[in-house]
Amino acid sequence: MAKKKLAPRKVAAKKPKAKKAPQAKPSQKKPLVAKKPAQKSKPKNSPAARSSPKSVKGGVKAPAKTTAKSKTKVKSDASNETLLHVGDLAPAFSAPNENGETVSSDSLRGKKLVLYFYPKDDTPGCTQESCDFRDHFARVKSSGAEVLGVSRDSAKSHARFKEKHSFPFSLLSDEDGKICEAFGVWKEKFLYGRKYMGIERTTFLIDFSSDENGRILKVYPKVKVQGHVDQILEDLK
Repeated sequence: MAKKKLAPRKVAAKKPKAKKAPQAKPSQKKPLVAKKPAQKSKPKNSPAARSSPKSVKGGVKAPAKTTAKSKTKVKSDASNETLLHVGDLAPAFSAPNENGETVSSDSLRGKKLVLYFYPKDDTPGCTQESCDFRDHFARVKSSGAEVLGVSRDSAKSHARFKEKHSFPFSLLSDEDGKICEAFGVWKEKFLYGRKYMGIERTTFLIDFSSDENGRILKVYPKVKVQGHVDQILEDLK
């Protein structure tokens, strides 16, 4: 008897498993916190800033005591001294001349004096001024006056300056500047935008004949060299 052929079994196809959708991880961002409005800083010098205490760990720091700054007196600078005026008594002075000999105001009693202050030996303006006094010296003498030049140059510098130009009068060396300061001619000056201290060209006509201390008859501030000696001769008449 012939065997029956069995039909092959149908195998049901496996359905593919559905992939699970990845779950979203919870956000780790920090929750937003509303910012506090920034406080305006108080000026350092305002009363509130001075009185508000500073907070520190462990408590509140007491406000620092404020002490008033002590007022310091400022010494008056020589450049701010007032120039002497007509009628004032002339300051007494004593200084070495070009030979190292001491010349003082005491030795001028009974005379008139033309005392001229100039910045520096052997510079153009100072040379011209001194030479003008030299050229008119006889006329000044005949008017009963003496002539003395003063600068802060040394006695040796004065000696060279006098010998070079044959001045018939003495030049006083005021190296420490005391005479210049006493007569108020040591001033703050300006040159090409630079500040510096120096002698302001000034002449004084002093009368020692009527007052033994010497009284100022005339002041010539900020002298212009040209015609200066002629003006003095007019005033000596």
